Amino acid sequence: MSKKISIVFCHGIWADGSCFNKVIPTLEAEGHEVMAVQYGLDTVADDVAAVKRTLRRVSSPTILVGHSYGGSVITYAGSDDRVAGLVYIAALAPDLNETTQSQLNQFPVSDIFSHIEVADGRVWMLPKGVECFAGDLPVAEQKVVWATHFAPDADLFNQKMDSVAWKSKPSCYILATKDRTVQPELQRFIAKRMGAKIYEVGSSHVPMLSQPKFVIDVIRTHANRPKMQA
Repeated sequence: MSKKISIVFCHGIWADGSCFNKVIPTLEAEGHEVMAVQYGLDTVADDVAAVKRTLRRVSSPTILVGHSYGGSVITYAGSDDRVAGLVYIAALAPDLNETTQSQLNQFPVSDIFSHIEVADGRVWMLPKGVECFAGDLPVAEQKVVWATHFAPDADLFNQKMDSVAWKSKPSCYILATKDRTVQPELQRFIAKRMGAKIYEVGSSHVPMLSQPKFVIDVIRTHANRPKMQA
């Protein structure tokens, strides 16, 4: 039998690798090597470098899974030869002439940006913002999301790199239809442009926390495609 493909998760802003804690155990139990990258949200280049370091810690081939800004990260890091495919979760995916911010600017400003504060060079989510980020989680879980949120560098979304993996790697896209952080219309535009298989879910911005079974099923389907196997 072919060895199961590895899976590497890439988080967005206001998060870290623990945001995938509801999906990792099942995928590990099914025989996948799984790691979640921890990067600093200081520069895009540093975050991409962290992904490539993590790729060296798992067996190839690997699927990269990117949530939110993590979609920008896997778009850049996914050109690595060890990457067989990409899974985007309510994510951004810039083209060569775009940045994460310029993609966001193509659609109306989402609700969460009324609940942020820039201080000490970082972008912080205010307590009320968690309702726009993870409003379909129980209140106790929302409080944990806010308490552990990780603020990015204020210039992070204006940085870009020089590779676009979705142009050459098989991709699928989990579209969160109730998202108040990344506009669902923007998500649909991104997914259609890359020619990704689209999986819609009635979720906030964090379907891996609010609907983990759905996310696991999509990743499993993508990972089990014959061309993905070693």
